[in-house]
Amino acid sequence: MIEQLFGSKTRVMLLRLFLNNPEKFYYVRELTRNLDTHINSVRRELDNLQKMGIISFYTKEDLEREIEKEIKDNKKYYKLNNDFMFISELTSLLNKAHVILDKTLAKRVENLGDVKFFLLSGIFVGREDVPIDMLAVGTINRNKLRNLARTFEKELGKPINYTIMTRSEFQYRYNITDRFLYDLLGGKNMVIIDSLLVKIKK
Repeated sequence: MIEQLFGSKTRVMLLRLFLNNPEKFYYVRELTRNLDTHINSVRRELDNLQKMGIISFYTKEDLEREIEKEIKDNKKYYKLNNDFMFISELTSLLNKAHVILDKTLAKRVENLGDVKFFLLSGIFVGREDVPIDMLAVGTINRNKLRNLARTFEKELGKPINYTIMTRSEFQYRYNITDRFLYDLLGGKNMVIIDSLLVKIKK
């Protein structure tokens, strides 16, 4: 659905990468490696995004003036146009859609171990006021969670921060109105699994 809305899978991936890294300059082959896709598709969608005004094109001379530093290569670079009107709306929509449309996400989270509660916040919902993007509660396989975070990092182009709590720690911090936990639960978030909080609230 999201690919149909925005035109192509490559366009969606490029949008997400630029939107989540608004100050970074990219060249074509770097984007091709990062997204693991065909260079012709990347070039075509970069042209489309530039025509829409979402990204800006920089020559070597343009980039040197922008960063006030001499660069040795002669590559063409692209960067998010920070003056584009709908940046925040696009960022929020794409990150939410990525999670919602990933039909395997709940299963992947269940495979982390005995998961009692799993919440997405931060980058996934456009929140910059929280220090983490994922909260996992239960008996969690740390290596599997780390791999899941790395998958998201590759797809979103930004580091993913996460916290693991035991069931008893979560319940204790909830009972004492722990600020960190209540900030997560009280703001925008996406709960993927919950067999814990629903019981605590009863």
